[in-house]
Amino acid sequence: MSAVAESAAPPASGSLWRAGPWRLLRLVAGLWLFGTGEGLVVVAALGNSPWTVFAQGLSEHTPLSIGAATIVTSAVLLLVWTQLDVRPGLGTIANALIIGVAIDVTLGLCGDPHGLPLRIAVLLAGLVCVGVGSGVYLGCRLGPGPRDGLMLGLHARTGWSIARLRTLIELSALTAGVLLGGRAGLGTVAFALFVGPAVALGLRLGERGAPATG
Repeated sequence: MSAVAESAAPPASGSLWRAGPWRLLRLVAGLWLFGTGEGLVVVAALGNSPWTVFAQGLSEHTPLSIGAATIVTSAVLLLVWTQLDVRPGLGTIANALIIGVAIDVTLGLCGDPHGLPLRIAVLLAGLVCVGVGSGVYLGCRLGPGPRDGLMLGLHARTGWSIARLRTLIELSALTAGVLLGGRAGLGTVAFALFVGPAVALGLRLGERGAPATG
């Protein structure tokens, strides 16, 4: 079972909506770190992750900031869930809200890095934050994020593989984002190549840091 699929399964408590203080802290910290990483990737200005390309493109045509566009996109995807057999949880709602806020906070705090070496360093830091944050929050098993839930729901409805659906969804978001004016480039390629190992690292860190009672 993939890490994303595991996040859709109830934790030991049997509920996707109940979390002890430690699990709740891990959830919020993981999502905030994820959003911070996405913000750093935007700051690096070398190309965003596919969904942030879309959010940036949407922000170019609306009064929304990139973070607010991320939240609105999550809300729309959750509406699509009503047609799919996917169970939301506390982590789902937290994902839809916290990541967008963290992106805007990061963009507000960080200036423009000068010089290619510094921009690459900021990009790499962002990728690490996204991957580790994703692994930590997925390890809480309190429901998939809006985009992951869409993938799982379509998998259940169509029978297509997770890998195939993930690729199609990401490429669709990337294409739409580029057409809207979002930035794709080296950072987008780096995201695709390196975020998987970073997520695996985050999952391992989350497992080691979690107490037996969760």
